[in-house]
Amino acid sequence: MNLFLNAFAWIFDPQNWQPGGISPLPIQDRLLEHLLYTAIAVMIAAVIALPLGFYIGHTGKGRQFVIGFTGAMRALPTLGVLFFLTMVLGSLVKGASGVFWGTIVALVILAIPSILAGSYAGLESVSRPAIDAARALGMTEMQILTRVEIPLALPLIIGGLRAGTLQVIATAVIASYAGLGGLGRIISSGIGLNDYDRILGGAILVTVFALLVDALFALVQRVTRVPGADNGDRGLKSRRRASRPETVVETPTRERNVTA
Repeated sequence: MNLFLNAFAWIFDPQNWQPGGISPLPIQDRLLEHLLYTAIAVMIAAVIALPLGFYIGHTGKGRQFVIGFTGAMRALPTLGVLFFLTMVLGSLVKGASGVFWGTIVALVILAIPSILAGSYAGLESVSRPAIDAARALGMTEMQILTRVEIPLALPLIIGGLRAGTLQVIATAVIASYAGLGGLGRIISSGIGLNDYDRILGGAILVTVFALLVDALFALVQRVTRVPGADNGDRGLKSRRRASRPETVVETPTRERNVTA
């Protein structure tokens, strides 16, 4: 218990929020660095994954490939990918920018599977009657995608962004071992100094930061949910039922003896 109290005391120590409190930057600067890495990686991943997910969800093409791809990407060793790309881009681009972009590329690769899965699964969850009604009104495929499917699937799309963002926040902690800043720098410096208050304080800061971001995404998901819309599994099941042929079951009739 004393360890947690000491960690919170370390966090709220005014010296640690002033320049020179943590070599070479204070807590708020490390927090801004962590936020910057997360924002850049998630935005790049969203630009890549969202259009591809919309295409797959709207057309139904390449679904099996995406399922295998996302499963394989999630199985990649995070630390190995980070150090591999950091060394490769660090050798191609001299200086700190090579390490920075190597880390960003690694974070983008780790964020893409969740965003891609959320986008195509969200479009697949839209009920088939809503799409058929839009086609009956004469909407083009692009209008159906932008005016019907995406608005109805928005909570699940944001859910994919939410999962990808949390993945990036957690992975950016170990970016300090590649020479970058962020909240992970607090933990790594604490390990080097055997300062357990600093180690646990950095871990608490990362946890609180992740929880706040998660709560923000949860609020956005709640706000974007269309009242009365079917954003859950029913829409996906209706699409699957629509693709299956209907079977007609005939019930045998009993013959009745009619006596005159």
